[in-house]
Amino acid sequence: MDELCLKCKGKGLCGKSCKILNKLREFQPKVKKEFSGSAPDIFVGRFGYPNVFTGILSPQEYGDTEKLSMPELWFQEQASIEQILNYRARLIYSRFQTNIKKSNKFLQTEQEIAMSHKAVSTEFKLKKEPRIRVQMDINIPVIANPAYLEKVRLEENPKIKPKVDYLVSDTDTKAVTAINELYKGRIEVSNIIKVLAAGLLGVKKNRKLVPSRWAITATDDTISKILLEKIKTYPTINEFQVYSSEYLGNHYEFLLMPEIFSFEVIEAKMPGSVWNPSHEASLYLAKDYENFYGRKEYADSVTGAYYVNRLALCEHLEKIKRQASCLVMRECREEYWAPCGVGILREASRDAFSKPGEKFNSMQEALTTAQSRMRMPVTIFTKNSQLLAEIKKQKKLSEFI
Repeated sequence: MDELCLKCKGKGLCGKSCKILNKLREFQPKVKKEFSGSAPDIFVGRFGYPNVFTGILSPQEYGDTEKLSMPELWFQEQASIEQILNYRARLIYSRFQTNIKKSNKFLQTEQEIAMSHKAVSTEFKLKKEPRIRVQMDINIPVIANPAYLEKVRLEENPKIKPKVDYLVSDTDTKAVTAINELYKGRIEVSNIIKVLAAGLLGVKKNRKLVPSRWAITATDDTISKILLEKIKTYPTINEFQVYSSEYLGNHYEFLLMPEIFSFEVIEAKMPGSVWNPSHEASLYLAKDYENFYGRKEYADSVTGAYYVNRLALCEHLEKIKRQASCLVMRECREEYWAPCGVGILREASRDAFSKPGEKFNSMQEALTTAQSRMRMPVTIFTKNSQLLAEIKKQKKLSEFI
């Protein structure tokens, strides 16, 4: 596999061929300055904040194009990395620059698309034909075809669910409450993220565009924190449990322990994977942790994946009405050669808990079973775990009786 230079974002400054860029070129259709299509998504950048680039993602085709942007649908069809890059290459990012708190004619159209649960037929006019570029981000799938927007017009009315319409119209409800209400109303997480990014939730005076990367984390973080308020009142599980899943070279082992809630994610970025591209490079570890009382700082080592893993765990614990300590072990393998965003990791994590867990009387038995599915020694995770170190130091009430 050709190496990807993350510093030059696929521009070829290292003199080597970029596999991701080559695939996007292979899939990219011929784009004219004027086109129409069913727009399924929006994107809000973060560079230059509070003056950011934002815009609409749309292909030159009509129909149910939601699958071009929704990780939930990618996982359902078990889309390959090539398929996901094909989807992303077909999306034109018709963008404009604006202040996060200012409105304009383009932003109003973008917000209507963000509210819709179905792709919206839209007509576009660009200032220039888009040139394929790779915008790389660990949390967001590839943004491939940016071009300045000159004119945009909706060709149909957006299909907006009543719950979304109600909470967007309610300018007295705080964003945290609105996110929770949308989640309880069974609105897909990807759609909640779009509405939040478009600046459509919260008290009126506080509404503003939210960079998509931040909106993803804010949504996962907010929902899981609300679930945790109840989870921390539940009794603990009675045994050690292991849940496992794998998608696109991302292998997960969730080790649940009969302790009060604490949570840690340790990721091993293996040589040849997208975030550790050199085959000769050593293993790269990322890890973040929180105890029963939570964390105040952003998980800047694991980043957005930390919050999607925690959401999936919290959904499971709320379902079974129990609490537990959880060590998440992720092998990011060589097969994961192009970034597909943390949305696929959310769905892979949810998939782990959709299956019956394996139950054990001891941690060693649980780790031995997890090891049977892993390529790396499980001790790489256990020796680097702050959570396990804390548990070893804790004394049980039974020790004093």
